[in-house]
Amino acid sequence: MAALYDTIGRGYAEIRKPDPRIARAISSGLGDAHSVVNVGAGTGAYEPSDRAVVAVEPSTTMIAQRTAGSAPVVRATATALPFKNDSFDAALAVLTVHHWPDKALGLAELRRVARGRVVVLTWDPASPPFWLTDYFPELLYLDRPLFPTVRDFERALGPVSVATVPIPHDCCDGFLGAHWRRPAAYLDARVRGAISTFAKLPDVESRLQQLRADLASGEWQRKYGDLLDKTELDLGYRLIAASF
Repeated sequence: MAALYDTIGRGYAEIRKPDPRIARAISSGLGDAHSVVNVGAGTGAYEPSDRAVVAVEPSTTMIAQRTAGSAPVVRATATALPFKNDSFDAALAVLTVHHWPDKALGLAELRRVARGRVVVLTWDPASPPFWLTDYFPELLYLDRPLFPTVRDFERALGPVSVATVPIPHDCCDGFLGAHWRRPAAYLDARVRGAISTFAKLPDVESRLQQLRADLASGEWQRKYGDLLDKTELDLGYRLIAASF
């Protein structure tokens, strides 16, 4: 993961800004935890300001984009957290588990260093695709195998709660599904540069040309125009929480 984000992570903080509605869901999931380790923290987008937070991030490019006054950061990986057992009230991981080379080990590490709660924002690979896969069908087989299933989380963490995190139409965090009602955003190289999956897609330019043409001709609106009346959409993003 560090090598990937050292390459694509430049300018990440400009595009991947925390969305306040998602932040509220994460804060609610953390409950009354006072101390939190944020693993795979990136630029620190969803680190709560009202708790004692320690960030863990392997990429120097991402660490360099953390704002002044943000939580202290340790350069380390999820699979070898440099903390003693039960060091924090809660462990947090936001849209990062799919990057870990050994997901079961990383989740076990979250469980080991947290004495009360583990909270993970992720995507459920059992979810149906949205329109972007019509232009980039590779998304279906590139991403799905990377994301743990709910059963995987249960095996690693024990019983979990699963909450749907609907994505608002004006989501200000530029992850893959964030622009579901703003298709032209995917034409922006800066937006794609902050989405790791695009770095792995073949023949991106010809697919972009098709999307560009469909937007210009009205074909996209004809096929997917019903989305323009929606204010939020369930795209499969889930907040997984385990308490012990």
